[in-house]
Amino acid sequence: MRTILYLIRKEFIQIFRNKFIGKAIFAVPIVQMLILVPAVTFEIRNVRLCIIDRDMTPESRGLISRLEGSSFFKVNYSTPSEEEANKLLNKGKCDLVLQFPSGFGREIITGKPGRLLASINAINASSAQLTWAYLNGVISDYNMDLIRENININTGSSPPIISITNRYWYNEMLNYKYYMLPGILVILVTAIGFILAGLNMVREKEVGTIEQINVTPVKRYHFIIAKMVPFLLIGLVDLAIGMILGKLAFNIPFEGSIALLFLSATLFLVAVLGLALFISTFSSTQQQYMFVGFFCMIIFILMSGVFTPLESMPDWAQKIDVINPVAYLMRINRMVMLKGSTIHDISHDLYSLAVIAIVFTSLAVNRYRKTA
Repeated sequence: MRTILYLIRKEFIQIFRNKFIGKAIFAVPIVQMLILVPAVTFEIRNVRLCIIDRDMTPESRGLISRLEGSSFFKVNYSTPSEEEANKLLNKGKCDLVLQFPSGFGREIITGKPGRLLASINAINASSAQLTWAYLNGVISDYNMDLIRENININTGSSPPIISITNRYWYNEMLNYKYYMLPGILVILVTAIGFILAGLNMVREKEVGTIEQINVTPVKRYHFIIAKMVPFLLIGLVDLAIGMILGKLAFNIPFEGSIALLFLSATLFLVAVLGLALFISTFSSTQQQYMFVGFFCMIIFILMSGVFTPLESMPDWAQKIDVINPVAYLMRINRMVMLKGSTIHDISHDLYSLAVIAIVFTSLAVNRYRKTA
């Protein structure tokens, strides 16, 4: 134990002697939280709309007014030419072309279904699906109002209406920042633990100082533990900084146990650091480690569920995610912070993280060779 403490002390001195790492440890969480949380969002605002109104009736103008009054649409262009509208769509100057054919208002008045043609820029499939959903929502509301008006005119009485009251749990105002911040915290901790820890070890190989450790009677697990502990503590400090910034800058709610969140982060960091040190045992230079490290980190983050739900991924991707520690912490952070989940609710994820941590750390210890 005494040997490990001396080695940990040596690691801290070595880490903070490097000016770049010292600045990155505290600058990265601040920049990442203040920029990424408000910037990374799948919400769509101000969908650029081009209108082709060949009907020019109160019914068509009423729907156009509904679209303009929505917070999602902005009518930028209005033209009678379909060719001109398609050119605007092809040039990326509008996102949606909505055509009102002649006779649209007459069909509605006579009780027939009114026809519309919507052309959506679907280069970005997610944006196209959201745009279509928003458009359907506005049209559905407008359609319901027309039905009520027609019934009132024909019968002189209001139609029976089913009143539906909905409530969104865990994020009642549908604030996208509440959903993204727990994910950004995971990316922050991953970057600090995975990249810096591996680079630190490979740098010692390049400089040659690791040979001084290799000629001592220090055991392999002493060396690996000493390499992990400083970055484990730094990662937890950065997590705390990120949570404080999230509360002060974005008023992010925290419903669960802070101790449980940090326990989960500790298991996660052990797993990530174990993998980082395992990869660094194969790497001779920092460039080699960065190439492999960024490849693994990008795969882990993109398949973690930070941007797309795990349930929407194909079966083979969900099976691969069984060994993805980022996916487990991503789920734990959101459950603990937003839902107030207890240790019983996330026990499966904690067990999985513990197993992954043991496996990766064991691989790092077994792969490390004292060559001198």
